[in-house]
Amino acid sequence: ILHYFPVALKRMLNFNVPPVKNSTGEPVWKVLIYDRFGQDIISPLLSVKELRDMGITLHLLLHSDRDAIPDVPAVYFVMPTEENIDRMCQDLRNQLYESYYLNFISAISRSKLEDIANAAIGANAVTQVAKVFDQYLNFITLEDDMFVLCNQNKELVSYRAINRPDITDTEMETIMDTIVDSLFCFFVTLGAIPIIRCSRGTAAEMVAVKLDKKLRENLRDARNSLFTGDTLGAGQFSFQRPLLVLVDRNIDLATPLHHTWTYQALVHDVLDFHLNRVNLEESTGTESSPAGARPKKKNKKSYDLTASDKFWQKHKGSPFPEVAESVQQELESYRAQEDEVKRLKSIMGIEGEDEGAISMLSDNTAKLTSAVSSLPELLEKKRLIDLHTNVATAVLEHIKSRKLDVYFEYEEKIMSKSTLDKSLLDMISDPDAGTPEDKMRLFLIYYISSAQAPSEIDLEQYKKALMDAGCNLAPLSYIKQWK
Repeated sequence: ILHYFPVALKRMLNFNVPPVKNSTGEPVWKVLIYDRFGQDIISPLLSVKELRDMGITLHLLLHSDRDAIPDVPAVYFVMPTEENIDRMCQDLRNQLYESYYLNFISAISRSKLEDIANAAIGANAVTQVAKVFDQYLNFITLEDDMFVLCNQNKELVSYRAINRPDITDTEMETIMDTIVDSLFCFFVTLGAIPIIRCSRGTAAEMVAVKLDKKLRENLRDARNSLFTGDTLGAGQFSFQRPLLVLVDRNIDLATPLHHTWTYQALVHDVLDFHLNRVNLEESTGTESSPAGARPKKKNKKSYDLTASDKFWQKHKGSPFPEVAESVQQELESYRAQEDEVKRLKSIMGIEGEDEGAISMLSDNTAKLTSAVSSLPELLEKKRLIDLHTNVATAVLEHIKSRKLDVYFEYEEKIMSKSTLDKSLLDMISDPDAGTPEDKMRLFLIYYISSAQAPSEIDLEQYKKALMDAGCNLAPLSYIKQWK
């Protein structure tokens, strides 16, 4: 995905022609206007520096207050929603930019396209609307082998939304259409028609049927098919079609509740981690402030954990203790390199002209030259070590304060039907182990995984213990009914 997706984005930011630098080597300067959906799609993939290299001098939200920049072209990247279209029409009327390249994340309907055309005619700006494109990029690529459907309003297409007892048919249709649209966009970007398999009689089957229909309708019109001709991956899979397996979350509800033990999963579970960015509150140290002084503000830091971070790529799937060890090793190797640079610097300040010093000088000059040339690499290494030291420390605080290692091991035993060394009641009743949510997760895993549900007497006992621990029992009644 990371091969096709940035190519598609860069093509769009280059006015929908494959990026070729012009003779001066300078890109054409332009403004990028996106909505929250567009921002979520671009931010995990292109850094501010990369955008600048592509000529994006400003990137602004569509619905923010924007000043007119009449001599600059604007590239729009937005969802074709009613309010977005209204705002784009307003921009045309206010003559904000020199020319307009309108890119829609998902396909725009004919009636909305007519609204834009009318606004352009009314504003006398028809010649300034240079291109209108359906980009079919309605999904968010986070890693080379992972994408998510959406981030904005994601609770609207969540497990909970689909399984609400009071959901109406029209709401269900809307959810299914949203999912299908994103999957369709994904396969258009890949330039491939999938073979679809799904579990029967579930929401997964509804998605499969709708997606199948949408793909067939598109292929029927050979002249306008998105899977022939100049699409990015066209012909890539002409003989080998990818397999799309759609599975309903209901077949395995225990896994998402399970406490985790690998680095990436822990960061996702216990920290504020969205779209490859983790936000941390730095603890301000333990020194006590003088009486009556204002409490110190906690510094908020955010770090990007992306494919370019070698440490993250190597260790995100590793168990946490291994990660802590690796951070320590990286730190030691960095310090050794740093000491070497310092030692060489001090030797370079040699006094006196004796023979030994001169010969050492010529040896060390070569070494220092190589040390200096590796300085940028050294600084990047230091940045990554600091980043992962901070992130791993924050994770470790959660593990210690909530005894997450105990939860992880206990749940593993429950899910693999091993013998338990400690009674579940003791775990729930232990005031030092975990938050009410941790305890509830543990009990739900036990309830889902047990071959037969606990007797009413036992259940009452567990309920009492959970209530004493401050748990909200609503999830239990849902799972009970589900089981």
